[in-house]
Amino acid sequence: MATLRRLQEAPRHLLVCEKSNFGHDKSRHKHLVETHYHNYRVSFLIPECGLLSKELKSLVMDIGPYYSVKNLPLHELITHEFINTFVKKGSFSALTYNTSIDEDNTVALLPNGKLILSLDKDTYEETGLQGRPSRYSGRKIISIDLMDLSLNLDSKKYRRISWSFKEKKPLKFDFLLAWHPTGTEESTMMSYFSKYQIQEHQPKVALSTVRELQCPVLRSSGLAGEPEEACSALEFFDWLGAVFCSADLNNEPYNFISTYCCPQPSAVVAQAFLCTITGFILPEKIHVLLEQLCHYFDEPKLAPWVTLTVQGFADSPVAWREKEHGFHKGGEHLYNFVVFNNQDYWLQMAVGANDDCPP
Repeated sequence: MATLRRLQEAPRHLLVCEKSNFGHDKSRHKHLVETHYHNYRVSFLIPECGLLSKELKSLVMDIGPYYSVKNLPLHELITHEFINTFVKKGSFSALTYNTSIDEDNTVALLPNGKLILSLDKDTYEETGLQGRPSRYSGRKIISIDLMDLSLNLDSKKYRRISWSFKEKKPLKFDFLLAWHPTGTEESTMMSYFSKYQIQEHQPKVALSTVRELQCPVLRSSGLAGEPEEACSALEFFDWLGAVFCSADLNNEPYNFISTYCCPQPSAVVAQAFLCTITGFILPEKIHVLLEQLCHYFDEPKLAPWVTLTVQGFADSPVAWREKEHGFHKGGEHLYNFVVFNNQDYWLQMAVGANDDCPP
């Protein structure tokens, strides 16, 4: 009966909202962007805009490549050469793809040099390595610090991990890879992994103009909103999701698909520009885009605010930092900035049932 009751319960979701100003010393915006590692979609919405500025358009079109490589042996990610070439000389991210976090073995390499493995019970035992139980499933989580490991490649710990990945339980995965070098060196990803099936990809960019868009009225000073004067952060978050889904916002009686309507008070803008970038997008690129959106208001604009929304991979073993992430029914983990013309901002962070509270 207890199991039946749990199945009938609606999964819990969390939305954390906070407000600050980009000029404040204690603003967390940069840290939150940098520690949300595996991002597959970035969208921004600019009211009262029909055409992107040259700076924004150039930035969007130059987000940078990412790579896919098939059947890459896991031991390639712990070699001395790999760590010295990529991990120590920039921000390197890797994530298994075509895998389901709740069904398959998955691996992620974080920009801080942590290698995270989420393994089923049998595979975990075959590796002979030490890990911890998953908080959300019967799986096991192994965390390997490559920076620490590289300090002594003759250590017993390194030899054991290398033996496990090379001989005891050789594991191969299809990976997405991305690298942001800290120096002036050009990426050598294609040549480094040339003996494997590696391909370079450019993120997909979709640009569109939404006409006659009904937008909620907001006040940057109040997340809770004010009756008949301004909408709340929660109402705005729901509205933004409806806009991204191209849902009708007028609640017409003949519409059997959507009964949603724009929260009140609202105002109709003649046009709004919507840009969506899809790929394997590094946090460094997102931070530059956020800074450029802040500079959008350097000159007077009709728009009172702009938004930047970032969605993470549903099947990543982590969400923020090294916090475990599970799929359950949706696997969502995302955040949204509402950037106001006075440099105030709202930060909205949402996760699903199998996640800790956002940081």
